[in-house]
Amino acid sequence: MTVAIIDPKPSPIALEVQRIRSLTEKGQFAEALPAAEALRLQVPENRDVLYMIAICLRSLGRIPEALATLTRLEELHPKYSRLYQERGHCFVVTRSLQQAIAAFTRAVTMNPALPASWDALRLLLRMNQQAERADVAVEQLTRLQAMPTEIVAARSMFCDGELQAAEEITRQFLLKRGNQPDAMRLLANMAMANDVLDDAEFLLESVLLLIPKDREARFDYAQVLFRRHQYVRALGELDKLLKLDPTNIPYRTTYVSTLVGLGRFEQAVQLFRMLISETPRAEGLHLSIAHALKTMGRQEEAVQAYRTAIACRPGYGEAYWSIANLKTYRFTMQDIEDMRLAEAHQRTAYEDRYHLCFALGKALEDAGEYAESYSYYERGNALKHQSLRYRPETVERNTRLQIDVCTREFFAAREGVGCPSGEPIFIVGLPRSGSTLIEQILASHSQAEGTMELVDVQRLVQVLQGRESREAEPRYPALLGGLSAADFERFGEQYLADTRVFRTQKRHFIDKMPNNFRHLGLIHLMLPNAKIIDARREPLACCFSNFKQLFAVGQEFTYSFEDIARYYRTYVELMAHWDAVLPGKVLRVQHEDVVADLEGNVRRILAFCGLEFEAACLDFHKTERSVRTASSEQVRQPINRAGVDQWRNFEPWLGPLKEALGPLADL
Repeated sequence: MTVAIIDPKPSPIALEVQRIRSLTEKGQFAEALPAAEALRLQVPENRDVLYMIAICLRSLGRIPEALATLTRLEELHPKYSRLYQERGHCFVVTRSLQQAIAAFTRAVTMNPALPASWDALRLLLRMNQQAERADVAVEQLTRLQAMPTEIVAARSMFCDGELQAAEEITRQFLLKRGNQPDAMRLLANMAMANDVLDDAEFLLESVLLLIPKDREARFDYAQVLFRRHQYVRALGELDKLLKLDPTNIPYRTTYVSTLVGLGRFEQAVQLFRMLISETPRAEGLHLSIAHALKTMGRQEEAVQAYRTAIACRPGYGEAYWSIANLKTYRFTMQDIEDMRLAEAHQRTAYEDRYHLCFALGKALEDAGEYAESYSYYERGNALKHQSLRYRPETVERNTRLQIDVCTREFFAAREGVGCPSGEPIFIVGLPRSGSTLIEQILASHSQAEGTMELVDVQRLVQVLQGRESREAEPRYPALLGGLSAADFERFGEQYLADTRVFRTQKRHFIDKMPNNFRHLGLIHLMLPNAKIIDARREPLACCFSNFKQLFAVGQEFTYSFEDIARYYRTYVELMAHWDAVLPGKVLRVQHEDVVADLEGNVRRILAFCGLEFEAACLDFHKTERSVRTASSEQVRQPINRAGVDQWRNFEPWLGPLKEALGPLADL
C-alpha cells in the first residue's frame, strides 16, 4: 500500500475551513458562525462547513437551527458519524434523553473512535437505568483513552472516509514509535479497505504476536482470511473467538458466511435462520440467506428472503439487484416504479444507487423498454466505475511479459516438470462467456464435479509477485525461469491439497476461475496433465453481457466500453499465444456452437477431458448442485437460443463498443 500524499498547497476554501475550525476550537463561536455561513454560500454542500455551522449554532443556544443544519448535512453526507454526535449534543441541551441516546448510539456504531459520544452514552445510559449498556460504553471509552491520541484521531478519520489523512498520520506515528499494535491494526484496516489483503494479513499476524488475546484484532484477522478465501483458517480463528463469546452476532455471522464459502450450504442456512430469529430486522442476514438459497437452486425461497430484506430496508439496492441477477425473475410494474423512486431520491446511498441502476436496467430490458434500460445500465456502470482503481495497463503489461517469457523454447526446456495429476479441469475465458454452462455439463458427469471459481492460482501468483509497487517491473512471470522442477511440482501438489476441501472423491474437478487465462503458462508448468478449456463467446455479445453485469467482487474491467474492449483484445491476443506455444493444450469451445449443437459439443468436451459420454451431460439442467455464478438459474433450464442475440436489442447504442473492439467486432 503506497503512502498517501497530502496536497502541500491547500486551496483558499481549505484554508478558510482551517481558520474557522481554529475559531470553533477556541470557543469563538460568535465570530466563527458568520464566517462559516459566508463560506457556505460558496460551497453549500461542504461537509465540514455545515458541521461547523451546526456546532456554532448549538453553542450559541440556537438549537432548532442547529438541528435543521444537521438534517441538511445528513441528506448530503449520511455516513458522516460526527453529525450524529453533534445531534446527540443538541438533544442533551433540550433534555431529550431517548433521542440523545439514539443519536450517540448511531454515531459510535458508524465510528467507534468517538470518545465524546462514548462518554455521553456512559452518563445517559446510567440515567436511563441501562447499566449493562453503560458498562459497554465505559469499556469502549477506557480502550480509547489507552490508545495514543494520534491513533484515536486517525481511526476516527478512517471511519469517516478521510483515508489519506488517516494513513499519513498512522504511518508517521509508526515511523516514530515503531511496532505499536493499535497503529498496526489501523493500518491493516486501511489495507483491507483498499483491498490490499496480503498487507492486511501480514500486519494482523504481527499484531497478534504482540497481543494474542486481543479479540478485535483476531476478528479482523479472521475477516481478512475470509476475504482471501482461506476459509479453513478463518474458521479456526472464529472458533477461538466463539469459545470466548458464543453469542456474539458478528462472530457468528462471519462464521456462517465462511461455511458458505466452503460450500456447506445446508448447515449455513440452518445457522442463518437461528441468527434471523434473534435479529429479524437485520436486512444483511436476509440477504445472505437468500444468496445461499439461490446457490442451492431454491429460487422461490431466495426471492422471498430478498423481498424480506427490502421490507426491512426499503430501497435496498443490493437486494433488488440480487433478484434481477437471478436472470429468470420478472419484476412487476410496481417494483419498477419503487426502484425508480428509490434511485432518484437524493438520500439514497451511493452503493444502493448503482445497484438499483443495474436492477432497473434488467427489469426494463425484460419489459422491452430498451432505450430506458440502456440509460440505467449506462448510469450504473458510470457510478460503479467512479469507485474503482482499475488500470488496464497492468493487465496489458502482464500479457506482454507472458508472451516474452513463456515461449515454445521455454516450455521445451522444462518438459516433464510439475505434478503429474490429471485431476483438474480449468475453464478459462471472460465472464458471461458460457463457462458456467460448460461447467454444468461436465459436473453432470459421474466422474467430474464442479467446485467454484477457485482463487488458488491467483493466490500463488500474488506470492510469486511479492510485495512490489505497481510502478516496479514485475517479478512474475520472469521469475518462472529461475524456478526448479521441484518448485513446480510443489506448486501443483499444494494446489491439489488446498482445493481438496471443495471436493469429494470423483476423479476430476473443475476450477472455473475465468481470469486464469492469464496464467496458463504457470498452470502448465505445475500441472502439465490438467485439461484447459477456453470458453469463448462472440465479442459484442460477450462484452455487452459483461457491461450489463454488476459483479459482487472483482472483474473491474467490465464497467466501461473502453476497458471491456481492451481486456477482450488482450484476452484474444494471449490465448492466441498459448495456442502457438502449447499447441493442443487448450480446447476452445464457442458458446454459440454449443447452443446450436449441444450433443456434438458435449461429446467433444468429454473426449478432450478423457471422459466417456454420459447422457446426463445432455440433461445438465437436471443436475442438482450449488452454482455460484450469475448464470446459476439459466443453467438449471434446458438450452435455448434466447440469449444468443439478446445484445442486438441494444445495437443502436453500441457504436462506441464496436469502435473500441476494432476488427474483433466483426468476428
